Amino acid sequence: MASDNLENLTKQLAEFAQARDWEQFHNPKNLAMALIGEAGELVEHFQWLTFEQSAHLSPEKKQAVSYEMADILIYLLRIAERLDIDVLKATQDKIAINEQRYPADKVKGDARRANEY
Repeated sequence: MASDNLENLTKQLAEFAQARDWEQFHNPKNLAMALIGEAGELVEHFQWLTFEQSAHLSPEKKQAVSYEMADILIYLLRIAERLDIDVLKATQDKIAINEQRYPADKVKGDARRANEY
């Protein structure tokens, strides 16, 4: 099955879970908890690295990081599918909100939160 877009990937992930009778476990709460676990595993790859080291991973480390990122995306897409959320539309909406909250002419080069400037 082609997984060249989010719709196809979401369908492939749902079919994978259905074939294993995992839908019963894939409720939004469980999926969100699994996503956080995977995010923690991603962070572990960078823990204790310097900025420079984190920007120049070995091929083996980069592969491991890519798999953790894939796990995070899998759980994110499963949550979106279970809640009937169009994650691409939500992302576009959030970008528009962020453009208003963080106008480039006001925050350029400034890492403070929106309520701090």
